[in-house]
Amino acid sequence: MKLSGGVEWALHCCVVLSQAESPVPTARLAELHGVSKTYLAKHLQSLARAGLVHPTEGRDGGYVLTRAPEAITVLDVVQAVDGTEPAFRCTEIRRQGVLAAPPEQCRSACGIAKVMAGAEQAWRASLSGVTIADLGATIDLAGLKHILATPTT
Repeated sequence: MKLSGGVEWALHCCVVLSQAESPVPTARLAELHGVSKTYLAKHLQSLARAGLVHPTEGRDGGYVLTRAPEAITVLDVVQAVDGTEPAFRCTEIRRQGVLAAPPEQCRSACGIAKVMAGAEQAWRASLSGVTIADLGATIDLAGLKHILATPTT
């Protein structure tokens, strides 16, 4: 599976937000990850449209998770950023060319489509089995909390 770079940044941001005690501004998230604020804002908006984060207004505005990190899966983030379309689309190539099969032989999915659908299901199941809380458990939370508590310059 090929995912956009935005998925990685969105996942990192969700992990950061899971540890923040107050909203984290886009500029701060961009600074923490060394990515452009404009680039990151686009992906944060995707997360907001999907209901995973909520923007807050005002002097102390920024983003917060909309639910507990245990309730947000990696698949939720992937779908928010890259969409829900399947990675493989069967075009029924077996009905074309000199090897074309008649329509009556193409009423069920071919072996290739079945294998690809199975892989897609396994991939989605794997990603839905990992939460933002699980990812948070793999990083230096004390260091992250210290960085978040340090004012920006």
